[in-house]
Amino acid sequence: MFQLPEYREPDFTEKRFTEAPDAAWETVTAEGVAPENYHSTSMYPEYFKIDGKWVLAAESRMDSSVVIGEDGRLKVVENRNLKVGDRVIVGRTENGEEGIYLHSSGFQSAEEEEDSFSFRQGRSRETSYARDYDRLIELLKYEKENGNILWVMGPAFSFDSNARKAMQAMIENGYVNGIMAGNALATHDLEGAMFHTALGQDIYTQKSQPNGHYNHLDVINRVRRSGSIPQFIKDYQIDNGIMYGCVKENVPFVLTSSIRDDGPLPEVIGNAYEGQKAMREMVKKATTVICLATMLHTIATGNMTPSYFVREDGSVRPVFLYTVDADEFVVNKLLDRGSLSATTIVTNVQDFITIVAGGLGILK
Repeated sequence: MFQLPEYREPDFTEKRFTEAPDAAWETVTAEGVAPENYHSTSMYPEYFKIDGKWVLAAESRMDSSVVIGEDGRLKVVENRNLKVGDRVIVGRTENGEEGIYLHSSGFQSAEEEEDSFSFRQGRSRETSYARDYDRLIELLKYEKENGNILWVMGPAFSFDSNARKAMQAMIENGYVNGIMAGNALATHDLEGAMFHTALGQDIYTQKSQPNGHYNHLDVINRVRRSGSIPQFIKDYQIDNGIMYGCVKENVPFVLTSSIRDDGPLPEVIGNAYEGQKAMREMVKKATTVICLATMLHTIATGNMTPSYFVREDGSVRPVFLYTVDADEFVVNKLLDRGSLSATTIVTNVQDFITIVAGGLGILK
């Protein structure tokens, strides 16, 4: 049975914490510009001494500033979103001496802390992932009842009939609380639903169909005529696929654009920073994030995902991050987030999702 690791917060009664000064701050004088010597956040829990009390920044992400709100609460804000008058914490040390403490071992046992090598694991095509699959399946069962599961998906899912069916089953059985992807995933998934092709190739036999290169363009055109993906599904009586599953089960999705997009579909966010903002809002709710076959979305998501989640009651739990790709380089980009909060699997996503859905017993 899956057991959620317990969080051990720092012992703030230690002398180094009680004698530490309050964190210093400076006021923003130009919109979107942080003060010199601003403190930049990481993916780990970080505490700041405010009015003599150590306070955890609850909603963090990498490479942002920490703003002291009027109510004393800490907000982690991208520098471009800083406003004139914001009080930004300054200081570059993280050991407590400037009232700033980074806590990287909160979810580790004492034994794990002693073995620093466990924080760096080589992962390749030759690695056995059987245990990882077992753990993920148990984690998903737990998260279905207790967490929020976010999937970050590349278009490879939509090119295979079995992968589409497996992902639809994941959605319909409650193992998906949100999806983030690009224009291509949604376009080719809807193409698969309407024409049984992706980029003109049959999604089961992979054989190119006559004039098949028009199929995805026709789908985009028809969705734009309908005005939205849900309306297109209704207009054309679509009854299968990933986007169909999301609409049917009211699962939210964020689609962000690429410079090379065809169309795009009406829901695709064309402004990069608006897209990042929408992704960040979805990441804030997530307790498990699974990134599959998309290098740019994986790296972007990893940079905005903290290793911890603060519940409404103030307790802290880990956020689990999985990266799955056939390319070792892609998955290893985020491997060094830490052995607990990041797990990497080198395989194609079609095999991955059918193994997971099969392990959950939801494939028909």
